[in-house]
Amino acid sequence: MTEEKTDETSEQTPEETSEETSTKPSRAELLEEEGEIAADYLEELMDLADIDGDIDIDVADGRAQLSIVCEDDEDSNLSTLLGREGRTLGALQELSRLAVQTQTGQRSWLMLDIDGFRNSRREELVKKAKRAIDEVKDGGEEFAFKPMNSFERKIVHDQAARAGLVSESEGEGDGRHVVIRLADD
Repeated sequence: MTEEKTDETSEQTPEETSEETSTKPSRAELLEEEGEIAADYLEELMDLADIDGDIDIDVADGRAQLSIVCEDDEDSNLSTLLGREGRTLGALQELSRLAVQTQTGQRSWLMLDIDGFRNSRREELVKKAKRAIDEVKDGGEEFAFKPMNSFERKIVHDQAARAGLVSESEGEGDGRHVVIRLADD
């Protein structure tokens, strides 16, 4: 009597096979992982610099978003992490993205905010963009902003689009800025 060998995979139902292959993490899970990696990196950095703060992780707008806050405003030294005009914040965001990329092998687009700086800056830029939009609509002349980082340029572009105007980023490197003009009909 001979024993027949059967292929075990052929006995699996399609449901069992798809369950085994569906262990790939969801986009939200990958973004949460990005946030955790960046938070670990930033915590180590803050410990080395003796800076107090809590790191909140969120996933919104298709990206991981981290916010460093301090409950005790009087003793907060988070401004050290902001730098002049948020430049240190921008550098920390890039370093956090690189830490994520090093661990995951994937480019990260995470956003970092410190002590509400980005939200305050967003509000300020929305007001400036609205004033510039009014000037362009009233006078017909284009309006050029001072150089901004990509986060800030996007805010201005969004406001111009909502107002039915055209906006473009011009310049190179640190001189990159937004120009708003009337739409050509």
